[in-house]
Amino acid sequence: MLADRLRAALPALPPQLAAAGRHVSERPFDAATRSMRALAAEAGASPATFTRLAQALGFAGWDELRAAAIEEQRRPAPYSSRAGDGGLAAIQAAEAANIAALATLPEAALQAAAAMLDAAPRIHVAGFRSCRAVATLLHYQLRLFRPETVLVGDAALDLDLGAMQRGEALVLTGFAPYSRAALTTQAAARAAGLRLVVLADSPAAPVAAGAEHLLVFATATPAFFPSLTAALALAQALAAAVFALGGEAARARLRESEARLATLSAYLPEPEDQP
Repeated sequence: MLADRLRAALPALPPQLAAAGRHVSERPFDAATRSMRALAAEAGASPATFTRLAQALGFAGWDELRAAAIEEQRRPAPYSSRAGDGGLAAIQAAEAANIAALATLPEAALQAAAAMLDAAPRIHVAGFRSCRAVATLLHYQLRLFRPETVLVGDAALDLDLGAMQRGEALVLTGFAPYSRAALTTQAAARAAGLRLVVLADSPAAPVAAGAEHLLVFATATPAFFPSLTAALALAQALAAAVFALGGEAARARLRESEARLATLSAYLPEPEDQP
């Protein structure tokens, strides 16, 4: 681990490198999410000092050290071990970085996943434990114009898996630590011949095995629980892309849903304009 390398190397490092090493060891989250120049400026050192620090720790350069820091941030750890970390400003900065990272996702990848869902006769949506919120949001938005959309595991998981039919599609969301239910759902969908879109935190995620389309989101945060902000934004973007591909038929079904909600008085009336 990076922290172990730092602890072992610090006593033997020259003062300037040792100061940079202590700066990194005290800010592992920053090492994973901020640029080398930003860290160097904060530490009052030159970027070259951080490059030499990385090399002294056995890395080819800073990019390799940062990759190790990112990987360690992804590794699941007991939530209780991080309880109390990070204030509001730090969490806001992390969430902004997670959203900004979505810009690296090619628009073509999102559109290709949406096109596959648009063509599917039925869409199954799954996400378990902490990812349930993402699945519920995506299911709700898709059902407004694709009423045949199914939320997997809402009542009985085995019945939902047994109802899957070849040619249909599954959207599965997961991040480390990955739930057993997600892996069970993925395996059942592949066995049934479903087409698979996965929203996950890493290309190496076990839930992504066999996926035709993988859309990656970041979960980094200084708080004790992984961030869902980017996953929720990605789910909304996917629903919007599927809706756009649906054309006039999707718009007609959305208007029908809106009319039904109005008839049922699902929402409070808007306050009247005051003079």
